[in-house]
Amino acid sequence: MNLRLFFSLVGGSFLLAAFAHYFTESEMFQFITAAICVVFLAAWLGKSTESVAHYAGDRIGGFLNATFGNAAELIIAFFLVKEGLFEMVKASITGAIIGNMLLVLGLSVLMGGLKFKEQKFNSKLAGHNASLMTLAIVALFIPAVFMRELPPVKIETLSIVIAVLLIIAYILWLIFSMITHSDFLTDIEEHDSEAVWSKGISILMLGISTVFVAIVSEWLVHGVQHVSESLGWSELFVGAFVIAIIGNAAEHSAALLLAMKGRIGAAVEIAIGSSLQIALFVAPTLVLVSLLIGKPMDIVFTAYELAAIGVATFITISITKDGATNWFEGVLLLTVYIILGTAFFFA
Repeated sequence: MNLRLFFSLVGGSFLLAAFAHYFTESEMFQFITAAICVVFLAAWLGKSTESVAHYAGDRIGGFLNATFGNAAELIIAFFLVKEGLFEMVKASITGAIIGNMLLVLGLSVLMGGLKFKEQKFNSKLAGHNASLMTLAIVALFIPAVFMRELPPVKIETLSIVIAVLLIIAYILWLIFSMITHSDFLTDIEEHDSEAVWSKGISILMLGISTVFVAIVSEWLVHGVQHVSESLGWSELFVGAFVIAIIGNAAEHSAALLLAMKGRIGAAVEIAIGSSLQIALFVAPTLVLVSLLIGKPMDIVFTAYELAAIGVATFITISITKDGATNWFEGVLLLTVYIILGTAFFFA
């Protein structure tokens, strides 16, 4: 698509969403226009990430996309924490984790597999990702097990300790994967691609598009709450799937674009890297932030949420452990996602 036409569509959709948000009272109309705008903004963010990855490599490019893409989730969750909607926050965290591993990765593997018979990436990276997700499950599982035995004050303290440890573990992982052992975790194959913009412009575009994604995501959350009430959807389903899918729009676009160009390593880094960042950094950060605003949130997740994260992690590890993907494995991931979505809808 011509860049001038593309940015005309982005700008037009943003102006329409802004008009609906500030000058109309129809929350359904606000939701629809904001959702359309997020799709175009996600495509912009995807192009920016692909261009940055051309200069920085798939590892750093994928990390940047996961980080900037998760900015929307973090901002949305912050407003929910501020409103004291802790259950919806935890549901949205759950949905973001399983959405990235099952929906984003599943679509990327499927669409990339339809074009390429088999796509390979670094199996050592897959192994480390599996270990980190196992750590996240253990950290989320422990508070849920002990919550019946410990008083609320001690649960809060346990949540803080776990949050701090997870953040430290994530920071050390970044040092390990990008500094001390970066040569072991690079992609197996190099892929030639044309950068859309220069290095400086690519970084600028990545930052600007992220800001707009965050702004429109906040608008969309207000509409989601009204739409969910109108349609009779549960808070668990809204948080785990509706809000999560909206927040993951940036990762969807970027991962799909890269996978369809044969760069499955970057797509895996975006999808799984984003899940790791949410589990090991975003969720613990929200626990600590809640203390600062005087509304402490614990890290105790429900049995439904833990089961969903555990199942998603199990199937993702099973599929990615060999460092190769095909279209059928994408179907398997999407099937599990649909099963979980149906279960959450009726829960």
